[in-house]
Amino acid sequence: MTDITSQPELQDLSADLARFVNALSHLADRLGLDLTALEADHIAVRCHQNTTAERWKQGLLQCGALFSEKEIAGRPIALFELHTPLNVGPWQIDVVELPWPGAKLYRHEGWEHVEIVLRGDEAQLGSRALALMADEGLIQQGISVKSSAPKGEGERLPNPTLAVTDGQVTIKFHPWSLKEIVASEIS
Repeated sequence: MTDITSQPELQDLSADLARFVNALSHLADRLGLDLTALEADHIAVRCHQNTTAERWKQGLLQCGALFSEKEIAGRPIALFELHTPLNVGPWQIDVVELPWPGAKLYRHEGWEHVEIVLRGDEAQLGSRALALMADEGLIQQGISVKSSAPKGEGERLPNPTLAVTDGQVTIKFHPWSLKEIVASEIS
């Protein structure tokens, strides 16, 4: 089976993975966050141009199966299940989130965040996620925390999000996996 390293449309993503893993590890260290104890759901990319998103979509279709594509927060987002999981730090991740460009321009085109499933009470997601991190890590300069609740049409599960970033990479926490969110959709 084809993986991202052998797909011409994904050469930039393949080359960017080591940078992402290194930056992710650095952020986790700053936060005092033990990645090995967490359930990673998926990894996501960011790009600035629709042509890049289309190229990545074509490459990801060669490496996996598209299992959802819908508009969320005003832009299309495609979800792929890879045939060969990616090695991302301590995890094997087989789901990739590909959003088309939105109004916000990111510093870097490539891998941008990993999402962690933190099962439990949705209303307490933020406090449960913050409790996993060292207080001194959260007050360091350059670390920001943001809560949101993205929702696609027809989704029935609440999907609050807590995002922690250093501006290079982001770690997001959700109470559900993307596959569970998609499976909850009203047909």
